[in-house]
Amino acid sequence: MITLTNRQARQFILLKHGLLDEYKFIGKQGALDFVRQAGCIQFDPVDSCGKNAELTLQSRVKGFTKQTLYELLYRDRKLVDYPDKNLSVIPIENWPYFERYRQASREGGLRFEGLAELEDQAKAYIKAHGPVSSDELPIQGSIRWHSSIHWSGNRGGSTNAARAVLEQLYATGELIIHHKKGTRKYYDLAGNYLPAELLKASDPLPDEFAHQKWRVLRRIGAVGILWNRPSDAWLNIWGLKSPQRNDVFRELLEEGKILEVKVQDLKDILFCHAKDGSLLETVRQKDQFKPRCELIAPLDCLMWDRRLIRALFDFDYTWEIYTPAAKRKYGFYVLPLLYHDSFIGRVEAIADNKTNILTVKNIWYEKSVKQTKKLQMMIERNISRFAEFNECNKVNCDRSTVKTYCH
Repeated sequence: MITLTNRQARQFILLKHGLLDEYKFIGKQGALDFVRQAGCIQFDPVDSCGKNAELTLQSRVKGFTKQTLYELLYRDRKLVDYPDKNLSVIPIENWPYFERYRQASREGGLRFEGLAELEDQAKAYIKAHGPVSSDELPIQGSIRWHSSIHWSGNRGGSTNAARAVLEQLYATGELIIHHKKGTRKYYDLAGNYLPAELLKASDPLPDEFAHQKWRVLRRIGAVGILWNRPSDAWLNIWGLKSPQRNDVFRELLEEGKILEVKVQDLKDILFCHAKDGSLLETVRQKDQFKPRCELIAPLDCLMWDRRLIRALFDFDYTWEIYTPAAKRKYGFYVLPLLYHDSFIGRVEAIADNKTNILTVKNIWYEKSVKQTKKLQMMIERNISRFAEFNECNKVNCDRSTVKTYCH
C-alpha cells in the first residue's frame, strides 16, 4: 500500500487532471486526450459563462475554445454525445461498450403500439431532408413514456410525439446528435457519420460483471482517485450495489489494475489506476509544482464525489442552481476557484454575448486565504483568460461585491 500526505494526494489528483504545473493538454488533440483519459465529461445545457463540458476543458487545455469541442463532436466526429454519467460526451471508440443500453431502449420501445411506425416516419423524413429538430419533424400528438424506457434521463410522463420519437431513436443508437444550436438538438442517421464497424460491433463485454468492472475502472480514471463508497461517481452504472462494487474492487486489485493508497488522517483507503504509479512516485519525490489558477466546472469529473473533495481539500461545494434563490448561500451558477493545490474560493460570473462583457458578480474567498498581490495577479490573469474563452472583450468586476466568506 502506498502512503501519501494529504497534500501529496491533492497534488496527485490535480497533476492527473492537468490542473497543476505546466499544461499537459494542449489544443484540439489535448482536448481529445483528456476526454479519452476521463472516459466521459458531463454535459449540461445551462450556459451562464460556458456549458459544463466546455468549462471542464477550458480549465485544462491550453488554447481551448468552444469551437474546439464543437469540431471534435460535429465535424471531426472523434467524440459523440451519449449518456454515460448522465448526459455526457464520450470518445467515439467507446460506442460499442454501451450496446446493452441501446438494446434496453429497443426492448422498451416494443411496449408502445404504433411507435415503430412513427420511427419509420421519422427516419424516412430525415433521410429525405437531413438533420432535424423536434420542432421541425412533422409528427403530431403526444406519447406517454414510462420512466423505464430511456436510461438517458427521461423521467416518464407525456411528451411531444416528435421529440419522443427522436429521443427513442437516439437512445437506440439509430440517430445521433448532428449538431446543436444553443440548447436545441438536431438529429441525423447514425449510419451517415459513425463507422460501420462501430455500428455493427457487438458488446465487447456482454457479461454484466465485466461491464461493471470496466465502468468502475473508467470512473476511477475520470476522478483520478476514489474510495469504495457510495458516490455520485458511480451514477448510471446499472446493477452496481454495494456487494457488486465490493466484488469489482476486489477483482480489480487482484488483477493489478488499481492500487491502494493510504492518505494520512483519512480513514478510508483510496484507489487509483495502477498505470498512475509513476505519478504517485513523482508527488512523493517532488515537493513543489508550478502553481496554476483555474475556474472549475460545477459538474467537472474532479468534483463528482464532493465528500472526497471535502475530505482531501477541506472544501465544501454545493451546486446551487436548483436551490431556490432565497435559500442560496452563494449564487445561481458558481464555479470553484482553484489555486496551486487548494480550492481558495468560488466565483460567480456571467457572460453577455450581446455586449461581449464578462461580469464577475462576486468572488467568495475561503476564510484561510491570504489575498496577496501575487494571488490577485493570478486571479486577474485567469479571469482575463476566462473572458477570452467566453468571447468577451471586457470584464466588469465590481470590487465592492468581492468579499471573504467566513464559516
